[in-house]
Amino acid sequence: MKKSKQLFYGFFFPIAILGSAWGGGLWWLWVSAAPTNNTTTSSPIRLVIPEGTPMQVIGQELESTGVIRSSLALRLWLQWLAIKEGNTRSLQAGTYDFNLNQPLSEVVSQMQTGKPTEVRFTIPEGWSLEQMAEFFEQKGYFPAKDFIAATGKSAIGRRPWLPKDIASLEGFLFPDTYQIVEKEITPEQVVDLMLNRFEEVALPLYQSHTKTQPKPSLSLAEWVTLSSIVEKESVLDKERKIIASVFLQRLKRNMRLEADPTVEYGLKIKQTKEKPLTIEQVRTPSPYNTYLNPGLPPGAIAAPGLASLEAVLSPEPTEYLFFVARYDGSHIFSRTLAEHNKALNQVDHSIKQQTDKLQTEKTQPEKPKTEKPRSEKPKPRS
Repeated sequence: MKKSKQLFYGFFFPIAILGSAWGGGLWWLWVSAAPTNNTTTSSPIRLVIPEGTPMQVIGQELESTGVIRSSLALRLWLQWLAIKEGNTRSLQAGTYDFNLNQPLSEVVSQMQTGKPTEVRFTIPEGWSLEQMAEFFEQKGYFPAKDFIAATGKSAIGRRPWLPKDIASLEGFLFPDTYQIVEKEITPEQVVDLMLNRFEEVALPLYQSHTKTQPKPSLSLAEWVTLSSIVEKESVLDKERKIIASVFLQRLKRNMRLEADPTVEYGLKIKQTKEKPLTIEQVRTPSPYNTYLNPGLPPGAIAAPGLASLEAVLSPEPTEYLFFVARYDGSHIFSRTLAEHNKALNQVDHSIKQQTDKLQTEKTQPEKPKTEKPRSEKPKPRS
């Protein structure tokens, strides 16, 4: 009996350990290798990993789709990286294209560096085509001139619902956050993406409204154009429908809109509190100058958001015909020209007061800094 135990521990036990180690090594070589070595027939597998997906779920998804051979191996490899290299980076969310000839280490590296196949970009409400073009060029997607060319008159045929009399796609590229496959970032693809969003979000709004109106007061192009002016004039959401009401009232009474943003768009300038529009600029002829030309300008001046589009279709019922900006985002609304002139004087007076105050502060000499007397620390009670 004693000799049998010695035989087991001296001969069979080491062999069993070596066998287990050998088997474990073979298992690891298999699970960490690429699922296939064929580089010609296998097509990429696309996976979308949402934000906040647990690592265990990511591993199961990678295994079930054949990107890796074992989710257990994934967990072991991540633990090994953390111990050996101090690499504790998590797997990043995103959209990925995986090749089946990628070993486990490459899959992990791709997901840790956070290089998804798709890129994300945001177009804010109120941006013009020129601003979008500059943005895309700065991002390195494509030249600005290529985007402008892709949104010109020739692009109108891209959708049957686009008005035939517009000069460009200004106003019809819906402002939103987008994701697009990196390989597909071309001006045409971006235009299609944004037109699709307009068709999904904005167009049904207009179509639903026109069904209830025997004779719509605004065509599709006019709706987008007026909404773009409301977008540029509105800062506070609570005023958006009131501003829409003012412009609609003025159109009904054949009054010129006299909207500053239309002058700025036509002259390609931007007024500020310190540098408002001048009389000469307001009197400069332009097809977009609504101080000189009656009715709406020939097209939109920016990309209106959903709130501005809705405001034009359902404005606040008011009798206001005028408004003036306070330069803090709010406006003073008036019913008559006399009230409006009073509001203008009020705003001018307020701006002058602020300017004078700043000038006074600049000219006054700085007071010498005096060192504050040190307060003696209270002695501890005995």
